[in-house]
Amino acid sequence: MLVRRQPLVIAVAQPRTIAYDVVANAAGHADMVWSAQARVVVFPELSLTGYELDAPAVTADDPRLAPIVDACAETGSTALVGAPVQGEAGREHIAMLAVDGAGARVAYRKRHVHRSEERFTPGDGPAVLDVDGWRLGLAICRDTRFPEHDAATAALGMDVYVAAVLDHARDAHAPAERAQRIAADRKVWVATASFAGSTGGGFDEAAGGSAVWAPDGGILAQAGIEAGEIVAATLRDCAAAR
Repeated sequence: MLVRRQPLVIAVAQPRTIAYDVVANAAGHADMVWSAQARVVVFPELSLTGYELDAPAVTADDPRLAPIVDACAETGSTALVGAPVQGEAGREHIAMLAVDGAGARVAYRKRHVHRSEERFTPGDGPAVLDVDGWRLGLAICRDTRFPEHDAATAALGMDVYVAAVLDHARDAHAPAERAQRIAADRKVWVATASFAGSTGGGFDEAAGGSAVWAPDGGILAQAGIEAGEIVAATLRDCAAAR
């Protein structure tokens, strides 16, 4: 028997980020969740702190996340936000937090850290997040360069590859090229939230261009290059019961 899952509205956001200021950034994230009115809202890499590699770690129970929790509670959204977090034995990770009306938790830790990110330990493997029967495969920035990452994530049964990225404006082509390759190889939707504006680490002009791609590689929605933009797409599916 075939069953139709409910459509999934997914948004990709380009917040205005203030370096190190989790309080201000969380408020801005909450505003974008309200604006999106989407089931899932994806934010870029390290969106809560900016790409400041010395920013203090954020905990899942950090009270500064309350505005995002409240916005998600009111809208029924799940927000995927970027932050540095602490792990076991004093290790630290570049992570993706899943925030909903019940609170926040670490959903994924970046696997393919860059040599410039030496403070951080690579995560221990791929991860998927289930939202209303849609399985979201999670990735952070450099992970998207490696086919073995999306292959391992696909092996977990993903429907959508969700990436939080940061690229310089001169490399603005990279997120789209990688997304289209992943869509073609894995036959899945791809949603990429790409940092816009300026941030640390030499990213004085980030690429923006956040977008959602269909499994055939076609663009369903795409933002421009400015911070503050958010776009959404509705994913529809008819599949056999899992």
